[in-house]
Amino acid sequence: MPDSIDASDAMIDNWTKRLEENAARYQALADRMQGQTVTERSKDGTVQVTVDSRGLLKNLVIAETAAGKRMAEVSAQVMQLVQRAQARIPELLQQAMTETTGTGDQAAAEIVREAQSTFPEPPPEPEPAFPEPDRVRRFLPEDTEEPPPAAPRTPPPPPRRRRPGGDEDDDDFGGPILS
Repeated sequence: MPDSIDASDAMIDNWTKRLEENAARYQALADRMQGQTVTERSKDGTVQVTVDSRGLLKNLVIAETAAGKRMAEVSAQVMQLVQRAQARIPELLQQAMTETTGTGDQAAAEIVREAQSTFPEPPPEPEPAFPEPDRVRRFLPEDTEEPPPAAPRTPPPPPRRRRPGGDEDDDDFGGPILS
C-alpha cells in the first residue's frame, strides 16, 4: 500500500510541475504580446496607423500632404490600414507562441485560430473609387432631379405718358431733355 501512495504523490507532483511550467510559458507569451504593436503606412505615405496586439488603434498619423485629398478617401485609407495591421496580429501571435509555448500545444493553436477569425485578411485594395475632384462643376438640367427654377418675372414697363395736346408723332420720353 505505501507504494501506491508514493506513486500517487509522485504523479500529483509531476502534474503540478507540468501545470506550473505551462503557466510560466503562457505568462511569457502574454508578457511578450503585451507590448507588441503593428504599424501600417499608406503607399503614398500620407496615413500611418498603429494597432496593439488586441487590435486596438493606438496611433494615427495623417501627414499635412493629405490636406489636398478628399476626406472620404483619407478615411477609407485609415480603415483599410487598420484592417491590414489587424490581419498581421495572428502571424505575430504565432511567432510569439513558437518561441514561448512551442508549436505542438493545442491550446496555443486554438488561440491562433481564434485570432485568425477575429482578424481575417482584409479584402484586396480596390481601385480608387474617388475620382479627382473637379475644379468646376456644371449643373445642367439632366444632372438634377428637380426642374430648374423659373426665371423671375419682371413687371411690365409702365405705360407711356402722353403730354396733353402733344403730337402723336412726337417722341415723348417723359419730359424735356434739358431741365
